[in-house]
Amino acid sequence: MRQKELEKWLKIVIIAVALCGLVVCAVAIPWIGHVLIAPDPQISDMYIPWLVLFIISAIPCYVILYLGWRVAVNIGKDRSFSLENARHIKLASKIILFDALYFFVVNVCMWRIYVNHPGVILALVFIVFACVVASVSPKRLCLFRHTDERNHPVSSIA
Repeated sequence: MRQKELEKWLKIVIIAVALCGLVVCAVAIPWIGHVLIAPDPQISDMYIPWLVLFIISAIPCYVILYLGWRVAVNIGKDRSFSLENARHIKLASKIILFDALYFFVVNVCMWRIYVNHPGVILALVFIVFACVVASVSPKRLCLFRHTDERNHPVSSIA
């Protein structure tokens, strides 16, 4: 697969993921929330905090998609293993970690004010673990090496 073709397919995938995320945030999450509160009106005051939590948590995902778009553009320009791509991947991994931390802290706060269930906190531990793995893996994979003026290898992303 040539670079331009790879760029095209990566952009198609990024657009598809962005559209799926939009459908999830705009349609699925509000609908699921209404389905969950319909049988028990006492929990209806939990709907808005949870909706806001999910929408705010989706914003970093779209920033990561933008960084992925930039990486795809660089791949199309035959700069696949550039320092710029390594920086984009490193920033994306930091954003994933920040989003996981935000999601965890807000969920614990919501649990403390009785807007959350302890079972959700337990499931959240697995989600945060997956986000930490997703954050650490690209950082190690994008360890970009180049040489200094004396031809000694230098790691630019650590």
